[in-house]
Amino acid sequence: MQSNPVSPWEWGLFGVLVLGMIITDLSSHRGTHAESRKAAYLWSVAWIAMGLGFAGFVAWRHGGVAAQEYLGAYLIEKSLSLDNLFVFLVIFSSLGVPEDHQRRVLFWGILGALVFRGLFIFVGLEALERWHWVVYVFGTLLLVAAWRVARAPHGQETGDSKLVRWLTRRLPVTRHVPDRAFFTRTQDGWRATVLFVALAAIELSDVAFAIDSVPAALSVSRDLFVVYTSNVFAILGLRALYIALASSAHELRYLRFGLAAVLAFAALKMLLSEWIEVPPLPSVAVIVVCIGTAVGFSLRARHREAHGRGPHGHRGEARA
Repeated sequence: MQSNPVSPWEWGLFGVLVLGMIITDLSSHRGTHAESRKAAYLWSVAWIAMGLGFAGFVAWRHGGVAAQEYLGAYLIEKSLSLDNLFVFLVIFSSLGVPEDHQRRVLFWGILGALVFRGLFIFVGLEALERWHWVVYVFGTLLLVAAWRVARAPHGQETGDSKLVRWLTRRLPVTRHVPDRAFFTRTQDGWRATVLFVALAAIELSDVAFAIDSVPAALSVSRDLFVVYTSNVFAILGLRALYIALASSAHELRYLRFGLAAVLAFAALKMLLSEWIEVPPLPSVAVIVVCIGTAVGFSLRARHREAHGRGPHGHRGEARA
């Protein structure tokens, strides 16, 4: 399954690094709202630095090509995980979950996502090893995902969630949340709190995201160590990134087009892999250009609006 053998101590080192970062991260998001937001920005940078820095370890142990594959898989997962921010906003808004409660839900939700991603990656690699035609299934799924992301309307970061409505209709739920608990005992028996509903919605949403992101990562590498470690570093930084960007994520209005372009590129890379091989480094460049262009246009649009310019670049004029 893997081009290079991975020693047990490499998995152990990776586990120690991740566990240490998680423990330190959990203790940092305390204090006032402003202090917590500042810590989230710093930890977002720390997680990104750790994720990118791990590429150096991969290069040392497995060579430059493996490191390039790691960077490609990491950037794909990091880019696609930005879409999770909007889903988190919708879920928490639908349930009215306070910000200090959101962090607890995100922590357990993201830990659960690591288990699901590991399972999806292992199954995906096994399927690709056994049946070549699975490449075309994954490629088609990615094309459908690219179309869906591109057509998703902007500006729905708050409001109602169909998944939340479905869960609340089927679970005995109470709005009372004692000590940030997921379940509580009432006069009518045990009830799930809105925190559990939010957690269940996040986990189910991540399963849907994994169907897109895992095949996209596998379009860059078929190495279990490379794909899983890159996914873990990208996902674990999502909690801090959400806390830092929750209030401004809606300003990235063109991000969905960049994500759609990344998914379409991964789809074509898989579908045409039998005839055209795209090396890892050009793949990294394509991902950076797609996301960078989308973010750049989003920031430019925000700047123009802040200076009172209309959609065609002219300043709005007051009319009598």
